[in-house]
Amino acid sequence: MAVSSRGLKNIRTLSGRVDPSALSYRGYMRITCLEMEKVRRNAERRSAAQRIEQIDARVREIDKEKKELLEAIQAGPRVSARLPGIDVKPSSYKRAAGFRIRY
Repeated sequence: MAVSSRGLKNIRTLSGRVDPSALSYRGYMRITCLEMEKVRRNAERRSAAQRIEQIDARVREIDKEKKELLEAIQAGPRVSARLPGIDVKPSSYKRAAGFRIRY
């Protein structure tokens, strides 16, 4: 008669027999993860709202400046020789020596 060999596959365990209601920590862990995600999403929402407000403010500034420039152009050169927001700066002095690279 053949002797059956015992190995790792023959060891009896209780794995897979655990009652799911006894594992309440899994539910609490899932709730914790959901709450952390909610906090992150709310922070993203606040950041996005702040960025949108900054963009809207810049668009209002652009519209205001555009309106001023159009009014100055339509008024003609009689009123003002300079357009608002356009400043002409004198060019900087350039050396006659040419391009130099310093190390």
